[in-house]
Amino acid sequence: MRLKPVLRSTGVLGLLAGLLVLPCAGSAQAAPATADRAAEAGEQAAATDLYVATNGNDSNAGTLAAPLKTIQRAVDLAEAGTTIRVRGGTYAPSTNIRLLKSGTASQPITLRSHNDERVIIDGENMPYTPGAVGSSIPRADRGAVHIEGEHWRLTGLEIIHGPYGVFGLDTSDNVFERLVTRDNYESGFHLQGASSRNQILDLDSYGNRDPRKNGESADGVAIKEGSGSGNVLRGARLWNNADDGLDFWMFDTSPILVENTLAWGNGFNRWNLPDYQGDGNGFKMGGNGVASDHTVRNSMAWDNSAGGFVDNNNPGRMRIERCTAWDNAKTGFAFNRSSSTLTKNLAVANGTDAALGSTSTGSGNSWNLGGSWPLTSTDARAITGPRTATGAIPSSTFLRPANGADVGARF
Repeated sequence: MRLKPVLRSTGVLGLLAGLLVLPCAGSAQAAPATADRAAEAGEQAAATDLYVATNGNDSNAGTLAAPLKTIQRAVDLAEAGTTIRVRGGTYAPSTNIRLLKSGTASQPITLRSHNDERVIIDGENMPYTPGAVGSSIPRADRGAVHIEGEHWRLTGLEIIHGPYGVFGLDTSDNVFERLVTRDNYESGFHLQGASSRNQILDLDSYGNRDPRKNGESADGVAIKEGSGSGNVLRGARLWNNADDGLDFWMFDTSPILVENTLAWGNGFNRWNLPDYQGDGNGFKMGGNGVASDHTVRNSMAWDNSAGGFVDNNNPGRMRIERCTAWDNAKTGFAFNRSSSTLTKNLAVANGTDAALGSTSTGSGNSWNLGGSWPLTSTDARAITGPRTATGAIPSSTFLRPANGADVGARF
């Protein structure tokens, strides 16, 4: 019998994270498939809709009254403009769900939870969960949800225990919104290759670990080893991952915009992995000498085992604006190997608050202004708690300067 690692939290913030209510909460069981229920919820079925339910049958027509059983069958039947509506429940296929066809700009293919019912895609039965130590995973098998098509919209799904959660390869013009990618055996959400104009909105990605690499590469979000313009990450929360909260390793010369995003508690060995290699940065902005001019705005990093915001040997011209780094073990803002511009950022109680070197510049930051910086609140429970009905991160006075200065992030 193969034993799987068990997610274990450490510290107060880890405990809080473990108690979070997931943003796409709803019934965890498939509700009765009746047209009356859809009408009561204010949703009207379109001719292009396909329905999937745990009590369906892949020989069915895919209607609300006669749903399909597997998500892959619905994907295989979908065309541009199709909406696949998945009823609440847990789906545990033995192979990953592959989105290889494409919609169009005017008619994307949508894969979403029906009426915000709680849909869990559990990859535990798939190969490479986990892969052997030191092994590689064939690209086609990466991701409980694997996407190479374009013009998709994925909404309100919870993806767990996969060989990666979502893995996108050479994929563009997609929208990923209100997803949860947790407890996967590699990064929760990963884009690679020629991938442009993707929007990742209101993602929660946590507890992802990689036993096959001793914690070295399981991030909350990884956009790595590729290129492409116009990618956006907005409203994400990335916590308790084995490696980094966010990692843009070698995403070549292609600026990514990050806004309103939180990263905390990353880089701790919560699974007792041997020879642990997790890095533990909140926001890792590239690496290996590849220049990319990323922008991060209104974001926070705290309680990570290494740095808060780091260039990681990305020599580009990044912009870091109105961000907050608090209580990270190493450097709050480490941009000593890039030519970046840092504006109105707040660094408090880190191992070192800021290291800009000779080529990065800053103005209006807490370390430029000097003095002490007491905080209005260090209680993270609101900002890490249940999302609002629209999927937004809740408002909070967490980590705001007590003196009211216009420095640092605001939520």
